[in-house]
Formats: sequence, structure tokens, C-alpha cells
Amino acid sequence: MSASLPGSRDLPASQYDLSTYWGRVKQSAEISDPRTLFVSSAGLENAKGLVSSYKQSQTKSMTPELWQAKKIVDSTLHPDTGEPVLLPFRMSCFVISNLIVTAGMLTPNLQTTGTLLWQITNQSLNVAINSANANKSSPLATSTLVQSYLIAVSASCSVALGLKALVPRIKRVSPATKVILQRLVPFAAVASAGALNVFLMRGEEIRKGIDIYPVLSEEEKTRKEKDGVETKSLGKSKKAATLAVGETALSRVLNSTPIMVLPPLILVRLQQMEWLRTRPRLTLPVNLGLILTTSIFALPLALAAFPQRQAVQAQSLETEFWDKGGEGGKVEFNRGI
Repeated sequence: MSASLPGSRDLPASQYDLSTYWGRVKQSAEISDPRTLFVSSAGLENAKGLVSSYKQSQTKSMTPELWQAKKIVDSTLHPDTGEPVLLPFRMSCFVISNLIVTAGMLTPNLQTTGTLLWQITNQSLNVAINSANANKSSPLATSTLVQSYLIAVSASCSVALGLKALVPRIKRVSPATKVILQRLVPFAAVASAGALNVFLMRGEEIRKGIDIYPVLSEEEKTRKEKDGVETKSLGKSKKAATLAVGETALSRVLNSTPIMVLPPLILVRLQQMEWLRTRPRLTLPVNLGLILTTSIFALPLALAAFPQRQAVQAQSLETEFWDKGGEGGKVEFNRGI
């Protein structure tokens, strides 16, 4: 993100009001815009140059070209390291990366082997995305990464296979209800294991804490820009890390809910209609279309649930930070995505 580039002058956080949910939705839609995936290395360097020129006060005001450059930088670079996030694991590629995996998990009448393979594939993708977009002030050791991955895979497979075996044994429900419940088994597995995955993959942040910074007033920001001084970390907070990881886990559940619930329920209804019942080959493309449409709208709505740059009262954190808050006694930190 633009915060990782050199310069003491901060760019406006967004064209939109990030204190409102719909403002964050619009901002999240920009970060997750798949068109930024087609920006070349030269285009990225040009965008970084434009952003840096503003941060170093060489450019006086925001322009449409500079806003576009910020969009490219924000959707490509990690906010802590300043390095490009590997393309398949960027939020702008999230819908595309998850499309085939989600379609596989939601395949009607999936057998045990298929259930296992798709759950393993999904958790592998989740691990990569969570690791690539995590707060990097407390990196995860490789051994812990592998251990967390194995636990997440075991959890998702256990839930999926357990519910798959349980649903047919449920009595006093109609066959139609059993079909719906069977189609919702992947959702239960993905939601529970997905949230667990976030906590496991970012557990090091909770154990060691993440960097927090004072919230600056407009006067302090102006002085910082004039003096060319970078804002220094106040230290690492475990409570801030717990909040950041918890909100990210919840946003993952919010994202998976419509994607894993609406398409299978709509498909059940469509399969009862004559046009699809007589054309079974259309089931797969219809399923893909439903998942793609739902994913495009669900992702920014879920990402916007919580601000990425989170500000909280210093007194809500460890006592060592109580007297270090900035404007309004607040501190801020990067939540991660």
C-alpha cells in the first residue's frame, strides 16, 4: 500500500468517507478490482513514482491520475513490507482464485474423496492468502505455518465429512430439506475452518503483538510533512493484535456466508425447473455463474465490515500505552486483510 512508500507526507486515505460502511465498501471495491492485475511492472513503478512524489511534497495536490496510481499501489503492495503481494493471493485476485475451488466444493452429490480433495485445496489457498496479507510486524515461523496448515485442513475435513455422514441420518425432515442441508455442508466446513485458519496463521501476531502508532492531528501531520519525519511505532500490542485477527476472521465468515449459501440454494431451485432438468450439462456453468456473481458483490461488502487502518482508544490496550495516545487519546494499527 501507499503507506509503505518513502515520504513523510501522508496521502488521503481514500476518495471516500472511511468512517462510514458504504465508504469502506467503495474503497474495498477498488482494492479488489481485478483490472489492477493487468498492470505491468512498468505501470506499477510509474504508480509508485507518482505516489512517492506526492509523499515527498513534489506534487502539491491529488489528481485523477494520482488517485489511479494510489489504487494500483494499494491493491498490489503489502502495507508493511512495500513488496508486491504474489498475484494469486492479492485481494484483487480473490474472486478468481476462489472461483474454481468454491465451485468444486459446491458440486452436487460430491463423494468422500472429492470432499476431502476440495477441502484440502481450499484450506491451502486460505493459508496462502492469510499469510500473504497478514500484518508483517510479527512474521510467522515456517514450522508454525506448517503446523497451522495441518490443523486447519484437519478441522475442515472433519467438519465436512462429519456433517456429510450426519445429514442422511437426520429423521423427521423431508427429503427436500435433507438435500438443502447436504448442499450447506461445505458452508459449515468453510466458515468454521476459515475462521480457525486466520487465528492459526496469524497466531504469532497475538503472541508477540503488532506495531501501533499514535493518531496524529492535522497540525501534527503538517509538522511531520514539513520536518520530513516518519511516525515511529509506540511498540507492539497483543490486545491490538487480538482485535485485528478477530475482525479479520469475522470478515472471512461474512465473505463466505453468501458465497457458500446462496448459490447452492438457488441451484437446488433451478434444478427443479424443466429447462435445467432436461439440460444437465448446463449445471456446471450455471453454478459457476452463480458463484462468480455472488463473489463479486460479497467480497467488498465483507472487507468493509471493519476499517483496515483501525483506530482505538489507547486505554483499551495494555497499560504501557495509556499515556501514549495521539489525538483524542487514540492509537492506530494495520489490521491486515
